[in-house]
Amino acid sequence: MKRKMEVSELIFKIIAYIILILFALMCMYPLIFALAATFSEPEGVNKNLVVLWPVSTTGGLGFTFNAFLVVLQSSQFWIYYSNTFFVTFLGTLWSMFFTIFAAYALSKRRLMGRHAWNFFLVFTMWFSAGIVASYNNFQRTGEIFASFVGGSSMYDMDLKWLVVIAMGANATNLILMRNAFEGVPSEIEEAARIDGATEFQILWRVYIPMSKSTIATVALFFGIGRWNGYFWSYRIMGSTQSYNWPVQVYIRDFIDRYTGLTGELDTEELSKGTPPYGVTWDTVTGNAKSVAYAMVLLSIIPILVVYPFVQKYFAKGVNMGGVKE
Repeated sequence: MKRKMEVSELIFKIIAYIILILFALMCMYPLIFALAATFSEPEGVNKNLVVLWPVSTTGGLGFTFNAFLVVLQSSQFWIYYSNTFFVTFLGTLWSMFFTIFAAYALSKRRLMGRHAWNFFLVFTMWFSAGIVASYNNFQRTGEIFASFVGGSSMYDMDLKWLVVIAMGANATNLILMRNAFEGVPSEIEEAARIDGATEFQILWRVYIPMSKSTIATVALFFGIGRWNGYFWSYRIMGSTQSYNWPVQVYIRDFIDRYTGLTGELDTEELSKGTPPYGVTWDTVTGNAKSVAYAMVLLSIIPILVVYPFVQKYFAKGVNMGGVKE
């Protein structure tokens, strides 16, 4: 027999659903606005007439593919897009390689100084070295790798590799992986040792298969972090190696230079340079905001494609890695 819901419980559920719906709409609105601005006529976007749907010059319903066509025809944009794939794919592989081996070692009670190593790991979550110290660390790392190719400065190497290697660790993800490995029954490991398995075989054939959910979740965290990474990629590469920028850095540079959304637009100074995409300067200034929104939408497609395939592991992976048994 179904239990009759009390009035207080009904009120609570109604309020909870209203809050959740409002929160969902708040999360969805930036995407809806970006879609509307991309397909709106440029004049409507420049006059701030866009709210929920594409608009024309007068504010009525309008629709155009011009912004998307400009981006799709830009070889420059796709070069930066490929840079992002490079940093994300290799960076995630490197981060997972480091995290899995480090987590396996830290999960072993027989590790000498285990408590000290785990304390230092957690300590980095409490206290950060700061931006200046981190930049100096990346700079010294770049100098070391540049010396292998006969250089003396980090700018003598391909800085995409520095972004991949120098940002390979994350304390939170490492702790999630360590806790997942600690949840593997010790009896299974002991049985594998009796059968003559080596440490690497135990890791590869026991721990990794039994922690697939956490591994998929951590890989998703690393992948999203790499794909969305902007600050350190820009600080490390700067304008010296702008050809190696990830697409997020390029989008921010485009917004700063051509849209006026982040400051006063100096059209006189910019008109002295070469307009992007091989079009006229008037076309760039008139269409820049719509083009920027089109870039943003195209830049999130890979995450939207990958996330549904990893989502089924997400809740289980976080629970396995987040709870220490």
